[in-house]
Amino acid sequence: MRKLNIGVIGDAGVDRESSVYHLSIRLGTMLIDHGYRIFSGGMSGVMEAIAKGAKQSKKYKEGMCIGILPTFDPQISNKYVDVVIPTGLDTYRNAIVANSDVVVAIGGRAGTLSEIAYAWTFKRMIIAFNVEGWSGKLADTRIDDRQRIPWTGDKIFKAEVESDVINYISKYFKHYNIRYKGLYSALIENNYEL
Repeated sequence: MRKLNIGVIGDAGVDRESSVYHLSIRLGTMLIDHGYRIFSGGMSGVMEAIAKGAKQSKKYKEGMCIGILPTFDPQISNKYVDVVIPTGLDTYRNAIVANSDVVVAIGGRAGTLSEIAYAWTFKRMIIAFNVEGWSGKLADTRIDDRQRIPWTGDKIFKAEVESDVINYISKYFKHYNIRYKGLYSALIENNYEL
C-alpha cells in the first residue's frame, strides 16, 4: 500500500526557539512514526522543523522528506530534506505541495494561505493548527459553501496538539481519498480525443 503524502505548510520565518518551530519538530517525528511521507516547501522555518523532526523518528528512512523548492537552485533547501525538487515555479509550486493527500497548516502568511486555497480546491483533507497566522484564522471553518466531497463533515479541521493530526487522518481520511480531476483527466475519462 502506498504511503500517504502529508504536505506540511507554514511560515518560513519562524524562529528556531519559537513554540511553533518545536511543535513542527514534534509533528514531523509523529508523522514518520505513523508511516507517512512528508512534503513541504523545503526551505526554512516550519519546513525545516518538520523535516528535522522526521529524522528524529526511529522509523525514519532516507527519502521520507521531500522538499518542493520555488527556485531552480537546490542550495536553498534546508539541510534536513532528503529529496530536493527545485521547480523554478516560484510561488506556483504551492499547488504541488497542496496536492498532497493531506495538508497540515501551521501558522503562515500569504504563501500558506494560497496553499490552503489550492488544497481546498483540490478537495484535499486540510488540518490547521490553532496558532497565530492563517492556520489559526481558518481552523474549524470552511473556505466556501461548495460541496467538495460527498460528506457533510467536510471542513478545515482544527488541531491543538500533534496527536490531533494523526487522529483526524485515521478517522476522516477515508472521505478524502479522491483526486481532483482537471480538464485533461476529465477529457480522457469521457473519451474525448485530444
